[in-house]
Amino acid sequence: MERPVTEADLTFEHVPETDQSFENALANARAGDRLTVDDAIALLTTGTDDEGINRTRKEQVLEAADRRRADVVGEEVTFVANLNNNVTTACNVGCLFCNFKDAAHTFERDAEVETAGFTKTPAESREIVSDAVDRGIYEVTSVSGLHPAFALDEEHREILEAHPDPKAVNYKPPERYATDPGTYVEQMDAMSVDGVHVHSMTPEEGYHARRGTEWSYEEVYSRLHDAGLDTVPGTAAEILVDEVRDVICPGKIDTGGWLEAMEAAANVGMGLTATMMYGHVENEAHRALHLKRVRDLQERVDGAITEFVPLSFVHQNTPLFEHDVVSGGASTDEDELLIAVSRLFLDNVDHIQSSWVKYGDEQGLKMLSCGADDFMGTILSEEITKRAGGEYGEYRSFADYADLITSVGRVPVERSTDYETRRIVDPDESPIGPRLGPKADGTPLLSTEEQVTPADD
Repeated sequence: MERPVTEADLTFEHVPETDQSFENALANARAGDRLTVDDAIALLTTGTDDEGINRTRKEQVLEAADRRRADVVGEEVTFVANLNNNVTTACNVGCLFCNFKDAAHTFERDAEVETAGFTKTPAESREIVSDAVDRGIYEVTSVSGLHPAFALDEEHREILEAHPDPKAVNYKPPERYATDPGTYVEQMDAMSVDGVHVHSMTPEEGYHARRGTEWSYEEVYSRLHDAGLDTVPGTAAEILVDEVRDVICPGKIDTGGWLEAMEAAANVGMGLTATMMYGHVENEAHRALHLKRVRDLQERVDGAITEFVPLSFVHQNTPLFEHDVVSGGASTDEDELLIAVSRLFLDNVDHIQSSWVKYGDEQGLKMLSCGADDFMGTILSEEITKRAGGEYGEYRSFADYADLITSVGRVPVERSTDYETRRIVDPDESPIGPRLGPKADGTPLLSTEEQVTPADD
């Protein structure tokens, strides 16, 4: 039996080495010059001349990023009233960083093992989203496993049904499963309720929605846009360097495919977000290259990326940790430097998000002084990080946001997905609830009895 890869086995072409001095890189950042990859490596490592992170230098990077944040977006900290409605956990791609998925074969009617996961029909998605819209949400976010029965629409299903080798295109008919997820178009239509903003269909899902065809990503995203999809989340990015992707997600689309799908979504008129999942097998050179690819993409899509979302790897229940490929996630120093260098490097992306789901409240607030200016959303449901071992809950009330943001001397602002609509939230309002959603009237999303605080999870 072949021995599994471990942390000690990993060697990469790209390593965090540069002739650029930390002092020069910091001077470029302070001057507002466009940073190079070598600059980013020097800042992320606090200089490659010494091992480890130099705390004095780190604080200098954080200070430069915080000043840049103040210059670009001021003192507002934004958040959105949103719901996560992930349609299915069924997936057979096998990414080693993920514990959200459940083996797709366990969802089949004749499976000998009962699945621990879920699949929602379009009707169930509509009911869930309708209830959340009535409560006041503005946005529904949906990221799902790659269910083999999922097709883009009925035309796509006919193509998959006629394929001579369905296994080669990861397809099984919905009749094989206990629950039929419908098509992507049906799910987008179902979630497009009463004017709510639908934020869904990652590049990986976009690939799944065109498998077995010669359709372009433009064709796929155009059909999804017509069905109600408004913007595309730039998740599934992980690290946009193929030598890293070959280790952590060899079954996923490569860097070029991710970039192609994102550009196509922008070409048909949709806004985008971008992410980086860091703190696993990659190094600072990979992180810097990822930032460069996001910045270059933003140039090509003429500013369609509204925000950049760094996602610190939660390792506890993932195959990467269980198979000894990694021994842990990013350190707090690395988290803070990643936020800060993202702010300094991405000079064409206005908003950097701090994730209270990943960092917790205290550290999430700290990130707001490291260059971040957005504090996620209310969520209402969050399965992905929780399944990976995350400890920080799945709901944030408007009252929580007002208290947390004002506690660090910043201004709480409810926003729309595209940041075009905003309102300052008065912490003295009573009660405090969303007002930008299609049916929002200031009422809290959940009653006191319904709320589950992060500490109770």
